[in-house]
Amino acid sequence: MKIVVAVDSFKGSLKSFEVGRAAEIGIKKAAPDAEVKVYPLSDGGEGFCKILTDGLGGKIQMVKVAGALGNRISVVFSEVGKTAIIEVAAAAGLAQVPKNLRNPMRTTSFGVGEMILQGMKDGCNEFIIGLGGSATNDCGLGMLTALGFNFGAGIFGRNLAHVRKIETEKVPPEIFDCKFKIACDVKNPLTGENGCTAIYSPQKGADEKTVEQMEGWIKNFADLTFQTFNIENKSVEGDGAAGGLGFAFRTFLKGELLHGADLVLDTLKIADGLKDADILITGEGNIDEQTLQGKAPASVAKIAKSVNPKIKVIAIGGGVKNIAADSLFDATFSILREPVTVEMAMQPIIATKNISATVEQIIRLLVKSEK
Repeated sequence: MKIVVAVDSFKGSLKSFEVGRAAEIGIKKAAPDAEVKVYPLSDGGEGFCKILTDGLGGKIQMVKVAGALGNRISVVFSEVGKTAIIEVAAAAGLAQVPKNLRNPMRTTSFGVGEMILQGMKDGCNEFIIGLGGSATNDCGLGMLTALGFNFGAGIFGRNLAHVRKIETEKVPPEIFDCKFKIACDVKNPLTGENGCTAIYSPQKGADEKTVEQMEGWIKNFADLTFQTFNIENKSVEGDGAAGGLGFAFRTFLKGELLHGADLVLDTLKIADGLKDADILITGEGNIDEQTLQGKAPASVAKIAKSVNPKIKVIAIGGGVKNIAADSLFDATFSILREPVTVEMAMQPIIATKNISATVEQIIRLLVKSEK
């Protein structure tokens, strides 16, 4: 029996690999001879870099760059051959900004550009970028400035107000030969009622006045970009990711905006592992309607069914709602085994035991049904 485990993190409790290993323990108790392969899952947010690095056998390294507030910090990124893996949240993450200092006017993506330059210095010509979890709404102004683009402005969100030109003379020409694959965890356009400023900047500390101002500045920035590079004046899904970094990568660096979970799964070549598998165990902390809207468990389930129609797909979660998921999951199970508070259920040691015990019972039933 071959079993593939690919479960997203149980946010606030266990990381993807930790969930996977807990499931593997349960599988081995029920079926000691089973062949088990554990894959990590991510949609491009926190942990993206480590997940891909662990999955590909790359090398994690440290580099000093500007943090979200412009202060120098040490961040991790990785390299696998000539591919650099960068997590925007490492250099410009919301989690690194104290709540009382959160304000997209005062944050920058400059450090992301510095990480790209470090990768180029090391000989990388392909970049995989995870956009989740940013503290910025600077439309990539900071990142692009670090790369040598000249806007006649500063590097923070508030400096978008002063952008009047785009000059490329100091940009390293080799950057235009690099390939950028961008993991987007959102479908928002750049501007408008569903744009990055209206939807996400309030979470990053913006008040109503700031939202109104930044929306106007970003519209002007986009118009100037379209005119300068003679490209179609049209926003696409994902442009609004990470405060407009999606737009910056797409228009300035010809980056390819990809669904985060699909990019991770494709990079790890999970389809190869699913082709001859008997069972797929997937899931996340809460399985609900959002799970079906392109989140990682749904993505891996679709791949499994497409390459191996006979595979049994089982989803596990802390909370499981009654959703119409028959086409994706053959069955869904909550790992909760007794009445418990959310806080207690999320304690790593308890979650680990519950995952192992639940998966063990699932596999015991499946093994018995095949005899």
